[in-house]
Amino acid sequence: MASTSQPQQATYDAIVIGAGIQGSFTAYHLAQRHRETLLLEQFILPHSRGSSHGQSRITRSAYPQVPYARMMPDSFRLWQQLEAEASTNLYRRTGLVVLGPAGDPELEGWRRSLGDNHVLDAAVLAERFPGLRLQAGEVALWDGTGGVLFADRALRAVQDVFRRHGGTLRDGEKVLHIEPGDVVTVTTTAGVYRAPRLIIAAGAWTGALVAPLGLRLPLQ
Repeated sequence: MASTSQPQQATYDAIVIGAGIQGSFTAYHLAQRHRETLLLEQFILPHSRGSSHGQSRITRSAYPQVPYARMMPDSFRLWQQLEAEASTNLYRRTGLVVLGPAGDPELEGWRRSLGDNHVLDAAVLAERFPGLRLQAGEVALWDGTGGVLFADRALRAVQDVFRRHGGTLRDGEKVLHIEPGDVVTVTTTAGVYRAPRLIIAAGAWTGALVAPLGLRLPLQ
C-alpha cells in the first residue's frame, strides 16, 4: 500500500514514525482518542526489515522484569479489544512451560511473577507433558495465559483499524529531517508534515533519526 499521492493535509495532531507493532498501536490509540494522526513507514508494507514481521510471536504473563509482568493484564485486555474491533482472531492460548535451574535469577523472577502455585513438580510435569523431564536441580513453571500472537495478522489488523478511526498511513516514505519546535516539522522523501507531537518508534533506525537532534541514545 505505497503512497501514491500527496496528503490532503500536511498538519496533524500527532505524527508517529515507524509502522511496526509499537508505532502502529501508538497511532491506533491516538486515533481512538480523536487525534488526527499520521503514521509514517520508510518501507513499503508489508516488509521483513523490522521486528514485527513473521507469522507468530510468544506472549505470556510471566516475565522476570517486574514492570512487564505488571503490564500484562492490560496487554491481554488490549489485544482482546483489537480482536473485537478487527473481527479476527489474533491470539491462540496454548499455555507455556518454563524450565531452568533452581536458583537462577531470571527463573526466580519468572516464579515471583507467577506465584509458587504455578510450579510443576517432576511427576505433574511428566503426566501433563510426557515429552518433558526435569533433570536434577531443575524447576518447571506453568503459565496458563501463554500462547501465540499471529504477528503479521495483528499488524495488518491494527493498521486497518487505525485507518478506520480516521488515521493516515503513508508507507514508502523515508524521514529525511526532523525540525524541533512547538510544532515539529518532519520532512520525508514525499512530503513535509507538521504536528505538535512526534512519537518515534523506528526500532533499529531510531539512533540515526535522533542523532542530528543532538541525542545520542545507547541503543543496541
